[in-house]
Amino acid sequence: MAKRILILNGHPDPGADRFCAVLCEAYAAAATAAGHEARRLDLGAVEAPVLTSAAAFAEPPSDAIQEVQAAMIRAEHLVIVFPLWLGGVPARLKALLEQVYRGGFGFQVGPRGRNSKLKGRSARLVVTMGMPGPFFRVVFGGHGVKALARGVLWLSGYRPIRTSIIGGVEMIGAKGRADWLARMRTLGAKAL
Repeated sequence: MAKRILILNGHPDPGADRFCAVLCEAYAAAATAAGHEARRLDLGAVEAPVLTSAAAFAEPPSDAIQEVQAAMIRAEHLVIVFPLWLGGVPARLKALLEQVYRGGFGFQVGPRGRNSKLKGRSARLVVTMGMPGPFFRVVFGGHGVKALARGVLWLSGYRPIRTSIIGGVEMIGAKGRADWLARMRTLGAKAL
């Protein structure tokens, strides 16, 4: 069954030669070839200033951010590809997410508990990093990824949320990168 997929390249550098961009392209091409509707969004092309106050967080978002929100609502599956920087998402990706989720967009927490507004959608996080993946999971507990998976997507209602960790990205060489591109094509074709 065909799905509507939003693929977010969360690397702040908009260069098409960045590995995150290449991973997004492999996923999108395979998804489209398999009959899915795949839309790609590049962080480097979206204006998302840092929010600096609770008052700013409460204001309506810009038209560009509303377009991102509409794309997220339309998508049945969300893929976010990003590099791990200082143990978490890059600051520009965090700024975009804060802009998108302002005003209770994805969820609200009130006296009656949490209201998840994006139920019925699934997500995949694809994370590139310099350190080996097992080291990130065991020593650091994967907290930089858990913050996004649990603190944003899970609260919004995304289920399941799958994660692909590409560790030692500078050391895996051409064959390792080719293997990951093949995995991304497989995931894209299956909309996973």
